[in-house]
Amino acid sequence: QVHVVESGGGLAQPGGSLRLSCVASGSIFSINRMGWYRQAPGKQRELVGVITRGGSTNYADSVMGRFTISSRDNAKNTAFLQMNSLKPEDTAVYYCNANTWSSSNQAHIDYWGQGTQVTVSS
Repeated sequence: QVHVVESGGGLAQPGGSLRLSCVASGSIFSINRMGWYRQAPGKQRELVGVITRGGSTNYADSVMGRFTISSRDNAKNTAFLQMNSLKPEDTAVYYCNANTWSSSNQAHIDYWGQGTQVTVSS
């Protein structure tokens, strides 16, 4: 079992910045990668970006060059999302995800945080 908790978020003006933090606890040795997803009202949840255990990152086209995912070198159970040049369309609930491998089930299992609201508005 993995427990995921996000923090940060809030209100920002267009062009502004926010930073989200995420920490996973529990069976963290099973984490393959951590990621950030978001869900706007009336829309499906979508990928923002992921960071693998090895530190590789991948981003959605809509946030490329504006958002950066990182983790602590000695703590691969953490994930930070630095959001710059924010746009109103970035408004959504942001969720942290921990993707794990269950050797007993021989399957990947996803764990989610409770979500944190990001609102971009003047």
